[in-house]
Amino acid sequence: MRLSADLKAFEGRIGHAFGKPALLVQAVTHASISSPTRADNQRLEFLGDRVLGLSMAEALLAADSGASEGQLAPRFNALVRKETCAEVAREIGLGEVLKLGRSEMMSGGRRKEALLGDAMEALIAAVYLDAGFEAARALVLRLWGPRIGAVAPDARDPKTSLQEWAQARAMPPPVYAEAGRSGPDHQPVFTVAVTLANGATERASAGSKRVAEQMAARALLSRMEQGS
Repeated sequence: MRLSADLKAFEGRIGHAFGKPALLVQAVTHASISSPTRADNQRLEFLGDRVLGLSMAEALLAADSGASEGQLAPRFNALVRKETCAEVAREIGLGEVLKLGRSEMMSGGRRKEALLGDAMEALIAAVYLDAGFEAARALVLRLWGPRIGAVAPDARDPKTSLQEWAQARAMPPPVYAEAGRSGPDHQPVFTVAVTLANGATERASAGSKRVAEQMAARALLSRMEQGS
């Protein structure tokens, strides 16, 4: 199989030339355009998530030999979560080479965080199946490199931190509620409110509910800590 010009250029951006080009084509093929003769990237995504996890766990252990499991776990979660995968995908222009069905393309699929994150995991699996674990790990370290060293020592999810703050004060868990939605269907903006049992509340807006919740939790936790 011969790769198209855009996929050949993409190989150059990621620093890996595929011996089995069909794997790269599968990695960038979304389920919206798959067919009996064209495999999509869902199975690769499942495998890539595991390859990324092992690569990142090894990298974090090597980067901080004195860190405990409790310190490593939140750093690991911050580096492998879907948002981070999507950030890396944007940096290498993965969205530009995705093969999407018409409806997904019309709804802005090339920019969707979940779709980009899934495709990034599929790409890692494709490299793994093409050239083995060492090549896949090298890809992960190459693309994630600066992030591994820059991840915060305490990289807990803001929602987790806010819940722990509330529990330490005998409060029930924070309550999250969608407070609004704006923008076009292909690029919505969600506004989420988080409220504590003491009545304190904060709002935040983002392109996904999950990110909006995290932003609201971070803002509320910061306010609570400053006031304590």
